[in-house]
Amino acid sequence: MIARIWRGWTRSWDAGAYARYLAATTIPRCRAAAGNRGAYLLRRGDSGRTELAAITLWGSLAATRACTGENGEQPPPPAADPRFLIGGAPAVVHCETIDWPG
Repeated sequence: MIARIWRGWTRSWDAGAYARYLAATTIPRCRAAAGNRGAYLLRRGDSGRTELAAITLWGSLAATRACTGENGEQPPPPAADPRFLIGGAPAVVHCETIDWPG
């Protein structure tokens, strides 16, 4: 199983709106995609900016890329992301999951 970890930063005052946007668009799209095993959205404040992270679990790297359109480590940003994101492009890593319940 592959864990895809996406991290992006927004202004703290805009974090609620961005979290709602991701929860209404990106997370449901991932959950509905073939090969998805789960999707989680996390939030952490840090001195005037807030980090949002999405951890999605996939049956294979190919399933991840079929959903995200990636062909490498940097995803294409969703259309509304530039309105919210600060500090450059979001960071993405793919990790092989070596231990999980079940």
